[in-house]
This record gives sequence, structure tokens and C-alpha cells, in this order.
Amino acid sequence: MTQSEVKIDIEWHHAEQPQAQLILAHGAGAGRDSEFMQDMATRLSTLGITVGLFDFGYMQIAKALDKRRPPERAPKLLAHYRDVLGAQLDSLPVFIGGKSMGGRMASMLVCEENIQVQGVFALGYPFHPPGKPDKLRIEHFADIPCPFVVLQGERDTFGNHAEVNALAVEAEDQSWPELVWLKDGDHSLKPRKASGLTEAQNRQLAVEAIATKIAEILNG
Repeated sequence: MTQSEVKIDIEWHHAEQPQAQLILAHGAGAGRDSEFMQDMATRLSTLGITVGLFDFGYMQIAKALDKRRPPERAPKLLAHYRDVLGAQLDSLPVFIGGKSMGGRMASMLVCEENIQVQGVFALGYPFHPPGKPDKLRIEHFADIPCPFVVLQGERDTFGNHAEVNALAVEAEDQSWPELVWLKDGDHSLKPRKASGLTEAQNRQLAVEAIATKIAEILNG
């Protein structure tokens, strides 16, 4: 498979009585068919949110060749996401988001002209690479024109509770996302056994927070 054969292909998880659609991008290392993406889409669809999943071009090629590939540069990822957004369902309000890198791309995409969505959701936002807290990926936050919600594990090595709270203190209120913290969660929201919570519980708390925020935006 070559770059010219990359497709705009959305896998829809339809809610029975949908209130909105949420198009979610995958993280850097696993595509739309990962257990995390599939499970979150299923959970959201039971809460009245129709979810669209897709693979970026590099992931489509990696799957076709059965060989891991690094993510493309941001401009290429954004161009693909922009084309995916053009294939949205016409009948429902549009929200976008993603896991890790996918959430970051979604938050960058809404800063572009002529991109109209009702809100952005990031599942584990990569505030910085692990072990490199000085290399921040937040410079575009002030330009995000719509509600932006980050669902973050407290132990996330891409930005843990203490680190992100310290950054929030330095930022102006209007340029910082709304944070939903998942107790003891890692970058995939998974807690340790000693926390008393399960991965499934944290995932459910995350999707319920998303559904609540979407309802709040639509009814506001």
C-alpha cells in the first residue's frame, strides 16, 4: 500500500437515539481497531453519542504492510483529519477528539479557519513527552475557539496531576482546558489494583463525563 492508496474511511458506532456525533482519532502506536478505541466507542454509543473512528494514513499503510511505522508529521495528520471531518454525518452536531496524539491533533485542527465543531475531547493529552516536562505541547491552547475537555489519568507520564495543575496555575483561565481527572490512571486511564478502581470503571467515568459535557453544550 502506498500513500496514494490511503482512504478516508470512517467506522461508525451508531447510538440508537443519538444526540451528537464524536469523531475520534487514535494514538500514535495503535489504530482504530485497538481494544481501547473500540471499547470507548461502544461505551459512548450506549450513552447517545454516535462515534466515528478512523485510521490516519501512516496507520493504514502499517496495517497493509504488517509493519509498524512512525506517525507522520502534524501537517499531514491534520490534513487527513480535515478530510475525515468532511465525511461527517449531516444530521448530528459534531464533536471531535482522540487518544493522546489523536486528541492533540483534534485540538490543533479546531484552531484552523472554517473548522466548525461544538467541542473537543482528549483522552490522555500529551502535555509533554515522558521524562521531558520542559517540552510542552500547549502553545495552541489559547487559540482553541470551542470547549476543550481533557480526560487525564492522575499518573499519566505525559502530564500527571501535579504537573498539569502547576501549568494551569501559570495559564490564563480562558486558555486552559477543562480537566477531568481519572483516579490513579496512567496514559490509558488504567489504575493500579491498590487504587481500588478498575480500568473499566475509569473508562466508564470518562465516557460519562464526555456525554455530560456534550449534553451541557447542546443544551446551553
